Amino acid sequence: MEFESSSRIWDGVYHYPHLFGGIMLTCALLGISTSYFGVQSLPYLLPDLRIFHKKNYEKKRIRVYMDGCFDLMHYGHANALRQAKALGDELVVGVVSDEEIIANKGPPVLSMQERLALVSGLKWVDEVIASAPYAITEEFMHRLFNEHNIDYIIHGDDPCLLPDGTDAYALAKKADRYKQIKRTEGVSSTDIVGRILSSVKDIKVNKECSESPCHGKSENLNDSQGRESLAKGGHVSHFLPTSRRIVQFSNGKGPGPNARVVYIDGAFDLFHAGHVEILKSARQLGDFLLVGIYADQTVSDLRGTQFPLMNLHERSLSVLACRYVDEVIIGAPWEVTKDVITTFNISLVVHGTIAESNSLLNRTSDPYAVPKSMGIFRMIESPKDITTTSVAQRIIANHEIYMKRNAKKQASEKKYYTEKKYVSGD
Repeated sequence: MEFESSSRIWDGVYHYPHLFGGIMLTCALLGISTSYFGVQSLPYLLPDLRIFHKKNYEKKRIRVYMDGCFDLMHYGHANALRQAKALGDELVVGVVSDEEIIANKGPPVLSMQERLALVSGLKWVDEVIASAPYAITEEFMHRLFNEHNIDYIIHGDDPCLLPDGTDAYALAKKADRYKQIKRTEGVSSTDIVGRILSSVKDIKVNKECSESPCHGKSENLNDSQGRESLAKGGHVSHFLPTSRRIVQFSNGKGPGPNARVVYIDGAFDLFHAGHVEILKSARQLGDFLLVGIYADQTVSDLRGTQFPLMNLHERSLSVLACRYVDEVIIGAPWEVTKDVITTFNISLVVHGTIAESNSLLNRTSDPYAVPKSMGIFRMIESPKDITTTSVAQRIIANHEIYMKRNAKKQASEKKYYTEKKYVSGD
């Protein structure tokens, strides 16, 4: 106690010299010797110095808000929220309601509960507000400032316009409580919908070619020229992976010396709520979760040439962004070998009960034969029955609606890439 009191006194002297000088001068004029007041006596004669201690050491935590539809969640969404978190200490995320999305953009692919699970599963998110409005209204903005103690509202540098053409964030900008981040190029929900719709065409072409000769059709995905021709058609990824981006998403920490390392592998294509929940369940079984992500060729060999919908680096970033994941193997082997188990000191290998149907899989081989023989394999119940295929089927079942919506969005995407200029920061 004596040390703390003395520390506060000298902090006060250092930061408020004029105030203390005035107090000491007053004591001198009153004929009171300052030598009479030792350091032990000063706390009782001077004002409560805890105010100095509080002012010097307590810093207000900055709370920032970012909203979105977060439909077909991808690494671009994750990177936007990572950038938003960097502008403050606590990140609150608003997930726009289904009704608002329908009114402003058309029907969402994922339900509100699925989108909430995806957003809550991101490592940079501190709080989530469900059923947020699409536009920042004056009433909602006051709620953010007064009820949620938000300091700034964040959005990307790409324009967000309402159906009437007005800026959805005009009020936040007018209140001088708006901050902007850089858009993550290379992916968008519109782009992903386009890839899914394109994959349906690929399946039809392959089926036709299997039934009768294609006679050199460029759409034939069984030859490399056909693949290149399709890529030039507009559904090639614009994503340019860099080591810096991977570092930004990575935890940068390995397992402790006695950590129980749990391993789970898969394609993790079109990252969805089912992935989040199974990763959460796997993480609870140990101290460190290592996720193996299959290479593109492995996924194609297992499921067909139209897969994966997202390439290896895109899928890796989506998995790394999940709060339950500690590390990933980029391009993991399909078979879990003794070498993999020894290299990463794996204690337990797990697999969910819900998985994609690998139609091209050789049924005679078991990728988990080694961990099973070692007694370190476990099947865990998948909390959700969602798969990449089931999500894609929602779009395919309503393809006319999404094709119409995408036609307009793809035009604006094309314009963006044609006219884009360098924007600093990310």
